[in-house]
Amino acid sequence: MKQIAVFSDVHANLPALEAVLEDIAQRNIQEVYCLGDLVDFAPWGNEVIEVIRSRGIPCLMGNHDERIAFGHPVIPLPHHDETETAHRQTAIAYSKECITPANKEWLATLPKQISFTHEGYRVQLVHGSTRSNEEYIYVNHPEEDLEKMFRDVQADTIIMGHTHLSYHRITRNGYHAVNCGAVGRSKEADRAATYSIISLTAEGPTIKIVKLPYDNIQVANAIYQSKIPDFYGHFLLGK
Repeated sequence: MKQIAVFSDVHANLPALEAVLEDIAQRNIQEVYCLGDLVDFAPWGNEVIEVIRSRGIPCLMGNHDERIAFGHPVIPLPHHDETETAHRQTAIAYSKECITPANKEWLATLPKQISFTHEGYRVQLVHGSTRSNEEYIYVNHPEEDLEKMFRDVQADTIIMGHTHLSYHRITRNGYHAVNCGAVGRSKEADRAATYSIISLTAEGPTIKIVKLPYDNIQVANAIYQSKIPDFYGHFLLGK
């Protein structure tokens, strides 16, 4: 059996990342992947990057990583109101100011996708979708299009992040779509640091979604004491 841990969307939340990595270590899982979005919304962007780099964890380029690495402008999202859009622009500007040149250079080298095969079973890792690191694939995504993505990359399982909402969905033809949730800025009611464990055998995958508590009050207070908008501290506390 091959066992891997996959996490995504740390968003500069070091305490949440530490909780996830400690849990993975306690389970003695040796193969670990990150699907990107290491930066923005909490104060520890450089520290998070340095943890991933120092541990040699293979990592994808999330859309936030790409924006910080290359200085791309912030484009308003249709599901954000004017208030959240303004807060988002301020938070991303903070990252652009604070992330070191060396860490920006490293972010620029990250791949958009990773794939591997175990006993003929192919797994594709993406941030948003197989087409873009900015595309949102929710649990209710149209079945026909979802299966087309599997066929296009010839994968049996696709593991995603980006939406900050975890799920495991099996399509009518037996493909496994997994969203591993978010480590640092979960949009689920519990706000837990969330990741996935995938166990691969000759019979196929077993998927486990793991939710961990962490000191979100500490993170919120750190946000309040920084130039990052209080909006993101309130979000972590469910306000």
